[in-house]
Amino acid sequence: MTDFDSIELGLFASRIEAICEEMGAQLRRSAFSPNIRDRLDYSCAVFDARGALCAQAAHIPVHLGSMAYAMRDIVGGFDWREGDQVILNDPFLGGTHLPDVTVIAPVFVDGERVGFVANRAHYADIGAVSPGSMPLSRSIHEEGVLIPPQRICRAGEVDQAAVDAIVGRTRNAADTLGDLQAQLACNRRGVERLAALAASMPGRYELALEALNAYAERLARGLLKRLKPGVYRCDDVMESDGAGATMIPVAVTVTISADRLRVDFTGTAGQVAGNINAPLPVTAAAVWYVFRCLLPDQTPACAGCFRPIEIVAPPGSLLNARSPAAVAAGNVETSSRVVDVLLGALARALPEEIPAASQGTMNNFAFGSDHGQAWGYYETLGGGMGAGARHPGLSAVQSHMTNTRNTPVEVLEMRDPVRVLRYAIRRGSGGAGRHRGGDGLVREYQFTEPVSVTFLTERRETRPRGLAGGQPGATGENRLNGDRVSAKCEISVAAGDRVTIRTPGGGGWGEP
Repeated sequence: MTDFDSIELGLFASRIEAICEEMGAQLRRSAFSPNIRDRLDYSCAVFDARGALCAQAAHIPVHLGSMAYAMRDIVGGFDWREGDQVILNDPFLGGTHLPDVTVIAPVFVDGERVGFVANRAHYADIGAVSPGSMPLSRSIHEEGVLIPPQRICRAGEVDQAAVDAIVGRTRNAADTLGDLQAQLACNRRGVERLAALAASMPGRYELALEALNAYAERLARGLLKRLKPGVYRCDDVMESDGAGATMIPVAVTVTISADRLRVDFTGTAGQVAGNINAPLPVTAAAVWYVFRCLLPDQTPACAGCFRPIEIVAPPGSLLNARSPAAVAAGNVETSSRVVDVLLGALARALPEEIPAASQGTMNNFAFGSDHGQAWGYYETLGGGMGAGARHPGLSAVQSHMTNTRNTPVEVLEMRDPVRVLRYAIRRGSGGAGRHRGGDGLVREYQFTEPVSVTFLTERRETRPRGLAGGQPGATGENRLNGDRVSAKCEISVAAGDRVTIRTPGGGGWGEP
């Protein structure tokens, strides 16, 4: 037991979280691409000397949870020196999907390693077989540049050959180089700030981390005492894998005891040919996100709050895929369904606190061209959130595993050959109930030159479910010139063609 009082510990938690926030601000200001600069598709975190999570900013849940899950293994694979930075995106060696590029740097004080800082950013194109790098893939090798954990900086010197090998295979080379340089600068700022914090607490920095984790664990175990002990199950489906399989089972059994929460995905389908497979860190990120949402607001986002959770996902399954499975949509679509089934199971243990299902998809939309000067663009779209016992659902927002913004219309039209003809709330798409589910949105694009378009979407056939008698939300729609197109497809679009995306609504709560 340490001698930190609540005020001292609260100040320490705020100081270490502020480092993550400052790193994020630096990354955003320095990045070149709209995906990072405008949509804020990035995350920053601090880890201890062994790779355990210490703090994170309120960035992207699927980034942060997966980094926290995989960091220990990455840290153990290198002999770290001051000024080193390691880069990776391999989903089976600590990443999520290939567009999410992670950069990690160690932090030393007086020659002793005290921790790590890391950031993860989504690149609008990572050199996949289709522009935007969210292809209808059947193998990881079709999804872009695969970066196993490797040094990108050695003792402060950038490895230019490694940089060129990554940047040279992407369509947006200038953006990629600028974003990578921004990530390196972001970590340098984090190293400076964390080293200063640790140096200001000689002999007490690690003790403060221990106290922070112990406090978080106490809050987590307090939550378990509020949950009704028992075994709870929920089943749902992924509508398709983009390669022919349909209505693919996703199942969870949650066992709640006084000191443990066991989350077992046995019964979920095996990994599939298409790209909706999820590596285990992505699955863990979704579980940790749900659990974190139920904890008190003041709970530190550190490793201690996840200690009571056990995760079981059979190897080779959809939620613990093996290389070289395609995983581009597992990170975005399948993680959303993990949240849906886990909340569905927990609704019986906390009926007044769990909301109805949100839209259950990120509505991934990528486009670009390989003709002339190749380029690619990618965005996700908001939709309806599920209503709860005390509130209606929010409309036209990113939900659960994503926390990005939209790309402003002005930025999109200035950079790419597209016009946004309509951007509006999809009125009436939320499920009816005592509290109505949030509405989705409508976004309509007109292209001014031929492009290749990729959709990776869900909830186009199955509706986000309501709770306590509430009605489900409306399904989403993808249309080309008014004609409906598949939820997962790649199509060629001519100049003057219009693409319209109507996103799903959230489920309602309670009898209407």
